[in-house]
Amino acid sequence: MTILLGIGLHALGGIAAATCYISQKGTTKWSWQTYWIVFCLVAWFVMPLGVSALTVPDLVSVLREAPVGVVVKVFFYGALYGFGGMAFALAIRRIGFSMTYGMAIGISAVFGTVVPQVLDGTLIANFQKPGGMVVLVAFILSMVGVAVCGRAGFLKERELAAKAEGNSSFDMRKGLWLVVLAGVLSGIFGVGAAAGTPIDDIASQHGAVAGFAGYPKYIFLTGGTLLTNLVWWGIVCVRRGTLREFIEVPGGADPQALEERGADGEVRTLFSAGRLAFYYLMAVIGGMLWFIQFIFYELGHADMGNFKFISWGIHMAMLVFFSFGVGLVFREWQGCKRGTISVLLGGLSLLVFSFGLITYGSLVGEREAAKSGQAPASKSPNKSPKSPPTSTPNSPNSNSYISSPPRPHFLRCAMAPLQEKAGAQ
Repeated sequence: MTILLGIGLHALGGIAAATCYISQKGTTKWSWQTYWIVFCLVAWFVMPLGVSALTVPDLVSVLREAPVGVVVKVFFYGALYGFGGMAFALAIRRIGFSMTYGMAIGISAVFGTVVPQVLDGTLIANFQKPGGMVVLVAFILSMVGVAVCGRAGFLKERELAAKAEGNSSFDMRKGLWLVVLAGVLSGIFGVGAAAGTPIDDIASQHGAVAGFAGYPKYIFLTGGTLLTNLVWWGIVCVRRGTLREFIEVPGGADPQALEERGADGEVRTLFSAGRLAFYYLMAVIGGMLWFIQFIFYELGHADMGNFKFISWGIHMAMLVFFSFGVGLVFREWQGCKRGTISVLLGGLSLLVFSFGLITYGSLVGEREAAKSGQAPASKSPNKSPKSPPTSTPNSPNSNSYISSPPRPHFLRCAMAPLQEKAGAQ
């Protein structure tokens, strides 16, 4: 069934998303803002533009024809998400991978899935579909899971305080505020993606293959995100005097380090060019992984049949699952009492189980639609609908089509057989 293929693709996106921030651990001599600006430029400018150019025919025409009102709205949502991205990364530094992903993603899954349906007036109708009540119960469970994860975090903080680990960076109170902000604003990113429906339509009309038509909207969506971060962290760089870090890695002992005497007579220790290149590589890899999640998201979304509106929730489930694996690898919970670990596992299990229910509910709905003779969402690249096509996260009626035969495009030609095969299943 294509819906299982879609879930599998969402899993690959979850792996990319759960690992994209690991690279910051390899840039310890850079200030946070230096790493983050390089990360942002790659994730929110280079990747969206490059991937769209490689996968969408006549990209310039698509961008030119995008309605101004839609572009402004999508850009605005992206700018709001920019603060969420900052909060998310800072929360990881305060409370770790497992806590941040578990709580922020739980909030984001509900917010980013429900709000677009409230805005377009389809929420009640969607939950009244066969399997819809199962999905509703799953959302309630996910919020319970968020609360349980929060409880585990406070227990961990209490244990660290009892051990007098004053040098620990773990701070549940600050982390909680950051993670709630990150969760809500990450959900707004999903709202912004849903608002980009008309741009997806235009890309489809220009010949974008199902699963690729959703990329151009990210140019505007992440463009707003990038603007927010460049302004904020650029000011921080100027105020803290860290602009030089873009051409040097200060401090630390390095046998290949060079020394430089500044105009003020102070001797500065600089890392070798090789070490600086490594730091850039870490930030670039992180930025690439961040956007790769949405490459798989769009491909998976195209395979979600009549339940595309829960794609965001499925994607969030994969982040929770794989981020917990990352937390275990980095031993974030090593030394905690068994009871604390049990509470954490209980909360994460609730989150994963709730998203499993979302999958089950969507499968039930798909089977009922098949029994009633309702045609599933088509992905055939050889048929053109009478009405404009859509391929957008959280939109219950979104489908992806190819209109009249487009001019040749190398990735379209490479992927078309796979798309036809998936559509035939």
